[in-house]
Amino acid sequence: MTRGLLEDQRTVWIIAAVSFLLFLIANLPWQLDDYDQAKQAFTSFEMIQEGHWLYQQTPHENVATKPPLVGWISAALFTTTRSWDVAWRLPSFFAAVALALLLFRTAESAYGLTAGLIALGAFGLNLLSPRLATLVRTDMPLTLVIFLIGVLIWKKIQRQEEWKSRDRVYLFAMLTIAMLIKGPIVYAFLLPGIALFEWKRSRRTRSYSRVVAGVGDSGEAHNVQLIESPWSGWWPWIASLAVFLLWVTGGILFQPGFFDEVVMREFIARFGETIHRPQPLYFYLLHLLHKFAPWSVLMIGIALADLHSRKWRLRSIFREMSPETFWLLCWSLGGLIVMSLIPSKRVDRIFPIVPPLCLLLAAQIGRNAAPCSHGSVSRSLMGVDSDLTGHRPVATEAKASCTYIYRWSALALLLAILFTGGYTISKVISGYRDHRDALAIFGREVRREAASHHWRYEVVSAKDEGLLLYLQKTHFIEPQDAVTEWNSGNVDELVASTRKAPGLMRELRDAALSQLKSSERQGEQGSGYVLITR
Repeated sequence: MTRGLLEDQRTVWIIAAVSFLLFLIANLPWQLDDYDQAKQAFTSFEMIQEGHWLYQQTPHENVATKPPLVGWISAALFTTTRSWDVAWRLPSFFAAVALALLLFRTAESAYGLTAGLIALGAFGLNLLSPRLATLVRTDMPLTLVIFLIGVLIWKKIQRQEEWKSRDRVYLFAMLTIAMLIKGPIVYAFLLPGIALFEWKRSRRTRSYSRVVAGVGDSGEAHNVQLIESPWSGWWPWIASLAVFLLWVTGGILFQPGFFDEVVMREFIARFGETIHRPQPLYFYLLHLLHKFAPWSVLMIGIALADLHSRKWRLRSIFREMSPETFWLLCWSLGGLIVMSLIPSKRVDRIFPIVPPLCLLLAAQIGRNAAPCSHGSVSRSLMGVDSDLTGHRPVATEAKASCTYIYRWSALALLLAILFTGGYTISKVISGYRDHRDALAIFGREVRREAASHHWRYEVVSAKDEGLLLYLQKTHFIEPQDAVTEWNSGNVDELVASTRKAPGLMRELRDAALSQLKSSERQGEQGSGYVLITR
């Protein structure tokens, strides 16, 4: 019954529908007040309003630190949809849907329908993916591009194909896109895994050479497999970096403060502990175990069961693991290790290793579901061919093992739906209850009233960066300048914080407080805003 459920096409459609629904609702009510969303949203807003297409500023007029590609996409979407909320969030949502579909198709074609379903469920039903799917950030688009590059390498290894000029051009294009989304961070998620795989490959090549030279016995040749290199050559990596450095050079030359804000503070300071808050080495590991549950538990459980069946001989697993599975392991662990070594950490930055982990889990599921699907002898739980191990379990034991895999997978799928769905719905309910979108509602009401009366309004400088975007202004105005503009008759309305409003009222002529004010968000007393009118 469990197997029939997991291999039913309707189950795939249900999991996809639930995942995409969670993607859509996870960040409701939509607002820009956390996770630096306002900074990212402001880049495309400034492009449309002021024509700054290469270099932008933050709402507080600091230099924007991210390359502009996602901002370009949002600006293009705004010209079509005329809605900033949609334009800001569609890039991440489309990237999330594309990742889910690509993961399912890749895992299903390689490991079977059940493995594809589990890969889809693992990506869509965790605490990271729904949160990032409509967040106004660059993490999801970057993850999509990194996944496309990693899968290209995976297919090269799986099919034992050499790199061709067309492949290198495609790799260059993907790397350039990643560079223009978030800079050289793409290297941290791919190059360590490539280096680990090349080290393993070079050892196998040397072993094969010894066998050919007659150093080893004849039986040793069967344990040596020549593997195609995941390395494409230097030029796609260097050429894409050159494009990014061209953008950086232009910023240093033509944008005041670019070197200090982008090069020194945003990039170099990440490797120190003075500017950005450092976190311990195990920070990402613990968060992945938690936020990728129950899939992280399932992966560890399957691996431990495999080790137990092999009497805890860890070296045999790595020696006999299939090359494409070993690449998925290198890809995931390489990114995790390098990102953990960087002192400055935040949970969303590790998200690009989630898709390869989903594909690795699919490989584990697919190899162990083989006896139930084809009646063949089970391969190991880590994608290792049991024919190479010397251990040949009988068919009944193999089928019993894959039966447990189906049951564990179904249980993990059920727990993921309950856990992720329940958590997401509770966050949405608390968001509306705690007035998380108070500033967004206030901004819409101010714009509506100003439009109906044809009033000119300004926003007095405030700490909330999203306030400018809610009111569709490109600059704050300082309190003294606000007083001058008001008394000169150039402004009809002022938006000010409840802390600054009393001082302004004493200096403004014929001013009155409107009934329109923002609700205070829970836990932020004194953070409200009022509208001052004539």
